[in-house]
Amino acid sequence: MEDPDNPSPEIQERWSKDPNNWIWGLIYYNREDKRLLPPKRNPSMGFTVNFANPKSVLFMIGFILFAVFIVSMIVRKH
Repeated sequence: MEDPDNPSPEIQERWSKDPNNWIWGLIYYNREDKRLLPPKRNPSMGFTVNFANPKSVLFMIGFILFAVFIVSMIVRKH
């Protein structure tokens, strides 16, 4: 029996390659996948956010806020 919290690499790869888990081919949305940052369809292109996982969305928002904060601090110095 497969552990739903720790799926095998084969299942994770199948999820990434399944076109039903991609909205418009760009946005990854899979409720079964608990990973924060699953690989993109082409793994050599890096990672993406699983928009079906609320923790992933919070991570992305936090990262964007951090980037905006850093940019605003750099702009204030000039």
